[in-house]
Amino acid sequence: MHQVVKPEKIAATAAVLLEQSLVVPGVFRREGIDQYKGADNDTINVTVEGVLPWRTYGWRNDRSTEIQFDEYKERKIGVTFGGDIYNAVKLTDEQAEFDLPGWAKLARKQTESIGKGLEALATEQLVEAPYTISLGVDSDNLKAGLIRARATMNKLHVPAGARTILVGTDWEAALLEDEKLNLASNVGEAEAVSQLREATLGRRYGFNFVVAQELPPTMATAMVDSAFIFMTGAPSVPQSVPFGASASYNGVALRWLRDYDSTRFQDRSIFNTWQGFRYVDDILVGTNASNQRFVGQYEHFIRAIRLDLDGTDSLPNGTAGRAAIGRTPAEDNELATITGLGTKAA
Repeated sequence: MHQVVKPEKIAATAAVLLEQSLVVPGVFRREGIDQYKGADNDTINVTVEGVLPWRTYGWRNDRSTEIQFDEYKERKIGVTFGGDIYNAVKLTDEQAEFDLPGWAKLARKQTESIGKGLEALATEQLVEAPYTISLGVDSDNLKAGLIRARATMNKLHVPAGARTILVGTDWEAALLEDEKLNLASNVGEAEAVSQLREATLGRRYGFNFVVAQELPPTMATAMVDSAFIFMTGAPSVPQSVPFGASASYNGVALRWLRDYDSTRFQDRSIFNTWQGFRYVDDILVGTNASNQRFVGQYEHFIRAIRLDLDGTDSLPNGTAGRAAIGRTPAEDNELATITGLGTKAA
């Protein structure tokens, strides 16, 4: 009996499978790139909302001083989507007839490989991000360290959003062994519907704890979902390819192409997607010596902080800066002045 294979159905199923296979990219803010095709230098500009200070005016003053007007500006950050991640497989007539029970299984395995690639690229973004704050957390007192991480994010005026701590495997073991946190009881309670759900340990102190297998074992990242941007886009199906389709699910896009090589009696199946990653900087609002609010001059990466198990702190030093991580004294001084973290210049 001849079985009709609809490319749209296979592509749609593969897009769902890909989205459900993601852990680290799954907690990033997602953007599609289809609406940005044709962008200059393959760069997409994503809008970041501006900030405004509040000000005070003297009660019953003589009105000799004018009020001060502020200008509202939104910023654009560029996300380059030069990456094209794919998996290509050749399938002989014999394999198709005797070994493989339909295209769905092959699509699942190909999608799985692309998911692993996106996972590795997203983890690379986490590891190499320019964290302005890093905290050492004592493995013998995790509770105090996690409460400190929460307090630090509050002092950084981190924008609202779902807070997550992505943890490496040593962190995972320490969290599950800590009876004070009682996270072990959460593991396996609910049926896993995705890799992200399966990797979630539980929720404590306003954070969802998620295991990221690709992270260095002693590293963790406390973040809001808007700290990193993850973009995918499905290329169009070429007119010369008779069998193919593009699909997206929950912000993750994918294309499937299939053709037949008649000179070798074999099918060719290709899945691919364009991808791009970017972290998000912020401009902060502080209070000056006259108790008036002001908008800072510099951009700071504050939507995520790094947590190192049994590591050391890296905090703003307004006098010397931190050249090792690309921070000037002026940048560090502004961050310390506004947030009260680290040391500000005298």
